[in-house]
Amino acid sequence: TAMGWPVDPTGLYDLLMRFSREAPGLPLLVTENGAAYEDAPDADGVVHDPERIAYLHAHLDATRQAITDGADVRGYFLWSFMDNFEWAYGYAKRFGIVRVDYDTQTRTPKSSAHWYS
Repeated sequence: TAMGWPVDPTGLYDLLMRFSREAPGLPLLVTENGAAYEDAPDADGVVHDPERIAYLHAHLDATRQAITDGADVRGYFLWSFMDNFEWAYGYAKRFGIVRVDYDTQTRTPKSSAHWYS
């Protein structure tokens, strides 16, 4: 990721399965799951972010597998809908599936937004 974080969706699967074993019957929600990547609009204004798509695909697949294996997962919420202020990095890192031009406030859905929809 742009922050140097490793990407390992098996960690999400393992955590969901652990909670399912330790607290049977507890409904689970995955919240704030996402990653920052370097993405910028191309000459046509399109923001391609294939790394984020791969991240989301892998983590949604891990969530689906956990559900198949018995975890009571009721929802999955990615982080974040729009690029925004990250408390530790300010506006330097972009987590959103919608790019925000901080100077003009223009919002541009990235390729990951179209994929996620």
